Amino acid sequence: MNFVLKKTLSVALLTVAATASLSVSAAEMTGAGSSFIYPVLSKWSEAYKAKTGNNLNYQSIGSGGGIKQINAKTVDFGATDDPVKAEDLQAKGQIQFPAIVGGVVPVVNIEGVKPGELKLTPDVLAKIFQGVIVTWNDQRITSLNPGLKIPANVINVVTRSDGSGTTAIFTNYLSKVSPSWKDAVGFGKTVNWPAASTVSGKGNEGVAANVTRVKNSIGYVEYAFAKKNNMTYTSLQNADGKYVLPDDKTFAAAASGTDWTKFPGMATFITNAPGANAWPITGATFIVMYKAPSDKAKTAEVMKFFDFGLKQGKQLATDLDYVPLPDETVNYIEKTVWSQVITK
Repeated sequence: MNFVLKKTLSVALLTVAATASLSVSAAEMTGAGSSFIYPVLSKWSEAYKAKTGNNLNYQSIGSGGGIKQINAKTVDFGATDDPVKAEDLQAKGQIQFPAIVGGVVPVVNIEGVKPGELKLTPDVLAKIFQGVIVTWNDQRITSLNPGLKIPANVINVVTRSDGSGTTAIFTNYLSKVSPSWKDAVGFGKTVNWPAASTVSGKGNEGVAANVTRVKNSIGYVEYAFAKKNNMTYTSLQNADGKYVLPDDKTFAAAASGTDWTKFPGMATFITNAPGANAWPITGATFIVMYKAPSDKAKTAEVMKFFDFGLKQGKQLATDLDYVPLPDETVNYIEKTVWSQVITK
């Protein structure tokens, strides 16, 4: 092979390599927001990359951060557990759809207490986070748990420090079950936590780490984080007066009566749902995208990714005790929501 031919071949190979590099770069999807969805999103991403070679770069920074980034158009999608109001979606030219259902669970670090042993009522849970009940041996707790050895220590309350959809789900629930909480604190991605002993952490990861580290503490995390970190979750009395434990079956029972199609922007909370087996602090993560994106190709890839997750990623979600969306809801999203997005 002469020098000219070698040089021509080298240039051709470099051109092919550069084109391939650009193709891979163009296929890298970006998203940010909810830490609630992060465990299952990671599994979907791994499986999707293995199948297609296309990668998802997702920042688990909290729902508030995710909404800021999608509004600033620095990511292809935002993820939030606090659904965006329909009028705000309309004003910004965005669509929204639920991607997964899961549960928020109170978790504790009390020596000798095992997962599911400690029973709490909605009123007692609200009073703990409101700083009205300040010690673990308070009669309002011990009366619910006869025979369970509970210390006399001060309760250390662990909350989120960032704008959090998990906080929105949790405080939405407390606002429904406690009039005093609703009047004094309310609900949202951030609230002014009233308990004097409050310690905060960033993300579900930060709350899980602090509860694990701080003795005699109580916090709230998405259930996958409780499982992953072998945390002690509580039993909780639901709207039907039954004490239930968190798992995919009780999350599914809570979500079973929700018809997402009836809500503008599919935006609704499903906390304190009726049903004997319903976990009371159940919620969903919503994906927010633009109808007329600046990068149509990447947005098309994002919709292919979620189509894969919602249809072929059901078992991966179930393995983490999330609840996949019903087929009829997925069909509605595909035909009614995604059809609004311009990808060509």
